Amino acid sequence: MASRHLARSIAMQTLYEWDFNLSMGKEVSSDMIHAMLERNINEFGPGLEDTSFVKVIIDGVLDKKADLDAIIEKAAPEWPIQQIAIIDRNVLRIGLYELLFGTYKEVPPKVAINESIELAKTFGGANSGKFVNGVLGTVYREMGEPGKEDKAKKDLTTEEIATLPVEHKVGAVVFQKPDGHISFALVHDVFGYWTLAKGSPKEKESLEDAVLRKVQEEEGLLNTKIIQKLGENEYVAHDPDKGNVRRGVVYFLVKTTDTQLQLGSTGGLDDVRWFPELELAELKMYDDVKGFIKKAIKIIK
Repeated sequence: MASRHLARSIAMQTLYEWDFNLSMGKEVSSDMIHAMLERNINEFGPGLEDTSFVKVIIDGVLDKKADLDAIIEKAAPEWPIQQIAIIDRNVLRIGLYELLFGTYKEVPPKVAINESIELAKTFGGANSGKFVNGVLGTVYREMGEPGKEDKAKKDLTTEEIATLPVEHKVGAVVFQKPDGHISFALVHDVFGYWTLAKGSPKEKESLEDAVLRKVQEEEGLLNTKIIQKLGENEYVAHDPDKGNVRRGVVYFLVKTTDTQLQLGSTGGLDDVRWFPELELAELKMYDDVKGFIKKAIKIIK
């Protein structure tokens, strides 16, 4: 068994023991957790070279537990955290910690997801692998699929990419300018980023109708008007069910006369606000979102 995979297995076993004790009403101190870890390393990983890696996972998961559990509940709203099997929820915590707080050069997102799926299949129930894959896949897509092009494009020629099925999505840069000063409506996702309202068109729905619907659903804005198309962000992604696909997000510039925002019930979002142009530089945003907002500002001015 590879050293890193063994380290994750030991981390999962330690977290299981910790979580099981908590579920039985027992207090587990930090010293007790580290004693569990040392015992598990000695029992299951004699000669394990990378003991620091397993300690980083344990400390990281415990430190970020509240954040990780909130994300799990957002990604799987039908499963309250305490109703998820102990194995599954701790595998998810490990996978999410590596996915959200790890270093991509050291552990690429797809590696973090695949390793968690393998842990779930090995230690969990019959449906654990599928459940973990679904939750982590949802989170990965909400993150904008970092590293999504690394493997897919390496394995495909330009001609092959051109023949892939296309999945259309829409996004909106929404602004108001009631007093001559520009403000933008942004939604906040569970990963800590301010981003744009976006989603998939329904069957036979035009992109224009879809984007206005998503603005209404996610930001509560009714009086809206599309100014123009801003551009498209297209990439190759691998869908577990469909295989490789081309995903294209078409962004529109949308103006509204409404001033009141209301966050919808869309999963993965926890806030919506207006931001003046001057405050945008201080916000944590995805790079492609920044690009489309910059383009929008030039057009508006």
